[in-house]
Amino acid sequence: MKVSDECIDRLFRQARTANGFLDKPVPLELLQQAYDIAKMGATSMNTQPTRYVFLQSKQARARLLPALSPGNLDKTRDAPVTVIVANDTKFYEHMPQVWHKPGAKENFEGNAALAQATAVRNGTLGGAYFMIACRAVGLDCGPMSGVDLARVNAEFFPDGRLQANFLINIGYGDDSKLFDRNPRLSFEQACSIL
Repeated sequence: MKVSDECIDRLFRQARTANGFLDKPVPLELLQQAYDIAKMGATSMNTQPTRYVFLQSKQARARLLPALSPGNLDKTRDAPVTVIVANDTKFYEHMPQVWHKPGAKENFEGNAALAQATAVRNGTLGGAYFMIACRAVGLDCGPMSGVDLARVNAEFFPDGRLQANFLINIGYGDDSKLFDRNPRLSFEQACSIL
């Protein structure tokens, strides 16, 4: 079944990266709704390695500021919520719960390179699903990679189990702070048919 053009517009065509936010709190219920939608996105072997650390208080976001590039400071300081999208390096501990065949936990546990590659690839997918889910529940997103992830890990995840992947500011976007939309590559530029 095809979704409506209105839905596609909200999730993609009209969606914009928020560079500023209105002074309006984000209810915890919306974050929970967005997670409950995003968790249904496909990951290889249903690994679900993405973890979301919501920084709602100004004090929590202040801990993050030293790791940010200058262009990300003000919008993060003012965002109602900043999410650290992280990968669980031991996601495989949950495999007996989430995968239908035995042996998956041991397969990842005994192969560090496979576990890391799986966590990064599927953790990134989880973050992307979460952004789309936030848009679906009426929130705006400002994803950021201008961040010193090693500093984020040292500050928030000193035991090393979680590894920061990227950040997302979430709230109700201030349209007056939007940049002009940049062009996208055409099908011919980005795609090949063999």
